Amino acid sequence: MHERDPERAPARAALRTGALAAAALLAGAGLPAPAAADQAPELSVEDGRTQPVFDYAEAIYQEVDIPTEADSDRDGEPDTVRLRLMRPRETEEGLRVATVLEPSPYWSGTHEADMYEVDLDDDGAGTVPRGGRGSGSAAAMAAEVDGEAGRTGSGPATMPNYYDNYFLPRGYAVAQLDSLGSGDSTGCPTSGGRNETLGVTAAVDWLNGRVSGRTPEGEEVTAEDWSTGDVAMTGISYNGTLPVAAASSGVEGLRTIVPQGAISSWYDYYRAGGGVVAPGGYQGEDADVLAEVVYTRADDQVCRPVIDEVTAGQDRESGDFNRFWAERDYRRSAGDFTASVFLAHGLNDWNVKTDQALRLWEELGEHGVERRLWLHQGGHSDPMNLRIDTWLDRLHGWFDHELYGIDNGADQGPAVDIERSDLVWDTQESWPAEGTRTVRLRPTPGGGDGEGGLAASRPRRGEVEGFTDRGRTATADELVASPDEGSDGALVYRTAELTEDVRVSGVPRVTFRASMDGASPYLTAVLVDYGTDTRATGRVRYDTETEVCYGEGVPEDPGCTYPTMHVTEESPYKIVTRGWLDARNRGSEWRQRPVVSGKEYTFSWELQAQDHVFKKGHRIGIALISTDHDYTQRYPSGTEVELDTGKAVVELPVSTGRGALQG
Repeated sequence: MHERDPERAPARAALRTGALAAAALLAGAGLPAPAAADQAPELSVEDGRTQPVFDYAEAIYQEVDIPTEADSDRDGEPDTVRLRLMRPRETEEGLRVATVLEPSPYWSGTHEADMYEVDLDDDGAGTVPRGGRGSGSAAAMAAEVDGEAGRTGSGPATMPNYYDNYFLPRGYAVAQLDSLGSGDSTGCPTSGGRNETLGVTAAVDWLNGRVSGRTPEGEEVTAEDWSTGDVAMTGISYNGTLPVAAASSGVEGLRTIVPQGAISSWYDYYRAGGGVVAPGGYQGEDADVLAEVVYTRADDQVCRPVIDEVTAGQDRESGDFNRFWAERDYRRSAGDFTASVFLAHGLNDWNVKTDQALRLWEELGEHGVERRLWLHQGGHSDPMNLRIDTWLDRLHGWFDHELYGIDNGADQGPAVDIERSDLVWDTQESWPAEGTRTVRLRPTPGGGDGEGGLAASRPRRGEVEGFTDRGRTATADELVASPDEGSDGALVYRTAELTEDVRVSGVPRVTFRASMDGASPYLTAVLVDYGTDTRATGRVRYDTETEVCYGEGVPEDPGCTYPTMHVTEESPYKIVTRGWLDARNRGSEWRQRPVVSGKEYTFSWELQAQDHVFKKGHRIGIALISTDHDYTQRYPSGTEVELDTGKAVVELPVSTGRGALQG
C-alpha cells in the first residue's frame, strides 16, 4: 500500500500546505456582512444536486486535536488525532454542513523500513520424512535487506485530493485526519489494530458533539455550531482501509464510506491459505514493516514496544491466522455496518488484491447493507481520473443522497459499474454477474509436455504426473508463458479453443490430490487466458496535454487534474488470477499439520475473485506451480510435486459461454 500512494497524477500545481491556511485566514479577514439573523444561509439544490455556490477561496481552515478512547502509546493519557478541515465561510453565519473525511497515515510522509528477506536457506517448512515428526513451521527470519525499502512520501500535509475543490463549494466541510502514530497525532501505528479504528471514529464523535477537541494552541473547540453530524469517509489504499475499519464499528453519524483499493482483511493482505504472501510489488513487507513506514509522529521511540508486539502477533514464522489477524478482519463485523458502502477496486490490482473488495461486497449483501460497486481495469490507481465526469457525478449524487437526504435516485438503478476486459463500461444489478454458475473442469494428462487438456467432462482414470519447483529463480509468468513447449517447473492444462466468449465472474477454486517432497510448502494455482490480444496491464498513463478543471480553487491549487488512460500491450497470454496455499494448512488457516514426503493429500483452495472474458478462439489455462516468485517466500528450489489428473477439479464461476467448455 504505502506511499503507497497508488499511481498519482502529476502535480496539479503547487500543492497547498501552510500557504493554504494563510490564504484562508486572510480571506476570512474581509468577510461580507453576515446574513440577517433570521435567515441563515442554505444549500442550493437543483436537479437533485447541491450547487457550487460557496466561495472556495473564503473557506475557513481549522486544526483540531481530538481525544480517542485508546492509549496505544501507554503514557496514561488518551491518544489524540489531528484533524485538519475546511468549511464554507457561511458556516459562521448559521449554515450547517456535512463532512467528507479522508483519514490517512501518510499525510506527513513516510519513514524508511527494511523488508524481510524472502530467499530462505532453511528447509524446515517443507515435507518431513515418512514416520518422522516436525513442527512444520518456517524458521525465524528477520534479516534486514539493505536497499529494499526506502519509499519516502512527499512530506508536508496537504488537503486531500479533489474532495475540497469539488465538494466544499457545494456545501460540504472537507477534512483530513492523521491516523494514530503518524503526523501530528499521538498513539502508535498498528497496521489495522483496534486503536486505529478508535482513532478515526473519534473524528466522527467530535463532528457529532460527543467529544470536545482542542486547537494546537490548547483552546477547546467543538463542531456543534456548524456540523450536521453526518459524515462520509473516503480514500484509496490505507486511506480507504481506515473508513472500512470505522464502518465496522457501527459508529453513529458515519453515513457512508467510499473505499477505493482498500483492505477489508489484513490477513488477506499479508497472508493467503496459511502462508506468507506479499502484496504485489512489496515482496518482504509485513504488518510491522508498514507500521515502521507510517510511524511519523514526533516521538520516534515511544512506540517501539508496540511495534515489537506487532512483529510477535503477525507470526511470520507460521503464517497462520490468529487473534492478531482476527482483530484486523473487518469483514467479520459486516453485520455491524450502519453506513452504506460504495466500493471501487481495480480488477488488475495485485497490491490490494480483488478479494479485499469483492469478499466484503458479498458479506455486506448477506447482511443487507446498502452498497454500490465500481470495478475498473486499472491496478492500484485512482478511479476518478479514468472517468472524471462520470465518477464525480456518481460520487456527488451519492454524497448528496446519503448525507443530505436529497431524493435524487442515487440509490436506484444498477448497483454495479464494471469496466470489462475489452475496456468497455457496463452496468449490472449485482456481482457476480446474473446467471453465474459453477462449471467443473477436469484436466487430462500431459500438463508437463504441452498436451494437458481441460474440459467439463465426467471423472475418468488419470495419470500421475509432476513438476519440480523452480519459483525461487523463475516468475510465474516465465513458467506459464510457453505451454506448447511444456515445462519441468509447472503443470499446465488448457481447454480447446473456445467456440464462444466465456465470462468468468466470481471466485475460482482448484482441488488436487497430490504429494510433495522438498523444502517449499507452497502450492500456487494460476488461471491464464491464452490467446494473442491487446489487454490492459493495470498501469495507467496521464494525458498531460488535456487538463481537466473539475472544481474551484486558489492559485496554489486550481482544482485541475489530468485524465488517465489504460496502458495496454499485445501479448500471447495473460495471468487472470491466482491463489496460494501453504500445504501444511490444507485443513485450516489456524493450524498447521506436517506434510509427509510422498504421501498423497487432497488440497483445495480458492483463487482471487475476478471478472474476465476469455474471447472466442482463446484457451483457458490452469497452471500449478509451487513457489510464486513475486508473492510467496522462496525456499530452496527442487520440491517435487506429483498429482493424479483423475482426482483434480477446476471450478470456474461462469456467467456466459458455458457451452464452450464441454468436453
